[in-house]
Amino acid sequence: MLQDTLADVLSAIKNAERTGKKECYTRASKEVKAVLQVLQTNNYIGAFEYVDDGKSGKFVIEIKGKIIDCNVIKPRFSVALKDFETWEKRYLPAREIGLLIISTPKGIMDHKRAKEMHVGGKLLAYVY
Repeated sequence: MLQDTLADVLSAIKNAERTGKKECYTRASKEVKAVLQVLQTNNYIGAFEYVDDGKSGKFVIEIKGKIIDCNVIKPRFSVALKDFETWEKRYLPAREIGLLIISTPKGIMDHKRAKEMHVGGKLLAYVY
């Protein structure tokens, strides 16, 4: 039973990375598309393509082999601009390694861009 689409997508990507596959198929949603765009912008995944299957659709994601770990953050903690370092220490292995993916009023983005734009939001996931 599908509970959290984003968690299923990140698990599929992580499993494909670990097994050495070149691509994986996942369910589609607007939130998933925004997260995949953040991952693609930061060179964690290659190109991804939407495929209409008559239901919600699917994404075909090209795997680059750069992801060590990725997962959703539950519950979705609120994070203020001044609290980014605390959350980085909690979820990322070291400074300047990895990304926190955040849902902000200005869209879904990584924590580095959120710092530049001076916005906070809700933590969605981490990747390194």
